Amino acid sequence: MSRRSFIRRRPFSTLLLVLLIAVLGWGWQERVALWAFPDIISAYTAKEYCSCRYVMNNAAAYCQGYVKQYLPTSGFVDDAASKRVTVGGMGRSNSAQWIGERQGCRLIP
Repeated sequence: MSRRSFIRRRPFSTLLLVLLIAVLGWGWQERVALWAFPDIISAYTAKEYCSCRYVMNNAAAYCQGYVKQYLPTSGFVDDAASKRVTVGGMGRSNSAQWIGERQGCRLIP
């Protein structure tokens, strides 16, 4: 009876196991960037919408289309009186506010 190695018996399983280990290793190295990713979606959308709406003086409907993401956002609030935009997405929320003509919009805490 001949004993064959695991790699010869299960080449696809071995390849998938090696790929899984490689992806987990890459994820561990990039954990800080991956943790920051959810914040980027809402911050980008709030800042770009604020700039589109209050710096460039475009219509709200146009700016909604301009900042549309493939990943969904939620809790979109455009406070025209204070020129402040708050956007939520992927469990995080960020706000941007128009500061002035020379400064434009800025992310605010």
